[in-house]
Amino acid sequence: MAAEYDLVILGGGTGGYVAAIRASQLGLKTAIVENDKLGGTCLHRGCIPSKAMLRSAEVFSLAKRSGEFGIETNQVSLQMEKVQERKRKIVDQLYHGVQQLIQKGNIDVYYGTGTILGPSIFSPLPGTISVELKDDNEMLIPKNLIIATGSSPRTLPGLNIDGETVLTSEDALEISDLPKSILIIGGGAIGIEWASMLADFGVEVTVLEYANHILPSEDQDISRELTKALKKKGVQIITGAKVLSETMEMENEEATIKVEKNEEVKSFSAEKILVSVGREANISQIGLQNTDIRLQNHYIQVNEMMQTQNSHIYAIGDVVGGLQLAHVAAHEGILAVEHMAGLNPDPIRYEHVPKCVYSHPEVASVGLTERGALDQGLQIKIGKFPFLANGKALVFGDTTGFVKIIADQETNDLLGIHMIGPNVTDLISEAGLARVLDATPWEVGTMIHPHPSLSETIGEAALAVDHSAIHI
Repeated sequence: MAAEYDLVILGGGTGGYVAAIRASQLGLKTAIVENDKLGGTCLHRGCIPSKAMLRSAEVFSLAKRSGEFGIETNQVSLQMEKVQERKRKIVDQLYHGVQQLIQKGNIDVYYGTGTILGPSIFSPLPGTISVELKDDNEMLIPKNLIIATGSSPRTLPGLNIDGETVLTSEDALEISDLPKSILIIGGGAIGIEWASMLADFGVEVTVLEYANHILPSEDQDISRELTKALKKKGVQIITGAKVLSETMEMENEEATIKVEKNEEVKSFSAEKILVSVGREANISQIGLQNTDIRLQNHYIQVNEMMQTQNSHIYAIGDVVGGLQLAHVAAHEGILAVEHMAGLNPDPIRYEHVPKCVYSHPEVASVGLTERGALDQGLQIKIGKFPFLANGKALVFGDTTGFVKIIADQETNDLLGIHMIGPNVTDLISEAGLARVLDATPWEVGTMIHPHPSLSETIGEAALAVDHSAIHI
């Protein structure tokens, strides 16, 4: 059988299903091909389940400090089976919501493996999708195609991911019995979130990062502050560490690997190893060879409207590289759909995209780091304000961190806003809007922020750029 559509989307993750909903709103007959569950990695094996577990870890840590708030409790204990049960309930609720949205939009879903075909009897252009179903095969003939197949955890040569001793972040989400100790290879966002969570759960954590500081893409002041906070939790952080993965050995139910640092080789051992060294695009078996699509560094090349070399075929999300974030994939999907519908949308300005790390303390940023601004030859001025001087942070009992604002000395433009501390993954939206509206530090600082609120730190940091902060 063959079915015709205005749009077929290969992959029903965040980018894919959001694109489908927008296409439905614009009157496009739309289908999704998904080989697992709608919602993809973010909903089922990434963003949502990991944040649910991080919240449990944060509450557990806070409960052990309840005496500081004048609340005496009996001995606090952790029940991982209930942590997992809560995580599953949240995922199931959101999954049900996505299914309802797809149904509301009259979007067809084909659960199977989709392959892109070249020109054939079905179409003179590449892009027909052959869907391998359980008991059948379906041909979908789209006017437009979006590739949104996402990514998978990258591994290291010589480290066999077995789901028992050597884990990916997806494997770790299913942990029912916490290990006594764990080595986390990779100090990026995912690795640091797991380090924070597991340390709060009481696991001995060691982070091995190849770069000279954790969160290499973040501002170095943020990295230093987070390093201090994690070490206070008991996390051992080894930077400049090259893992010699082929040397892993097992002894007494512990895995041992060798690490080269400063031309010296040291051994590190733990019950578990979590490999968190980035993600790679899921593009190897989807039929790209049947198209004119080009790859760069194993990612699909697209223009600013998300089009590939075949102009009716678009690609979004992790398969195009760049910022591999769910909110980016969603907006790329909307952009692609609006472009194919002739709405002439503005391209995404990736320098305006907020980035978040949901560790404790949280990290959030938008725009250039201090080093990035200096590398561009810009003359800069900086304002910082600590949460220690914020009334609401004191009330919260969480005063770690600061807000840092970088501005252009000549134009007064906001270049970057960087935060570490309580709830900054929510506070960053104000900073992101300031960037979009091309606000100046003076405009942000003179906006009246409610008192007491954590958001006051943004206003004070903005005023501090020109040495006008009130409370420091």
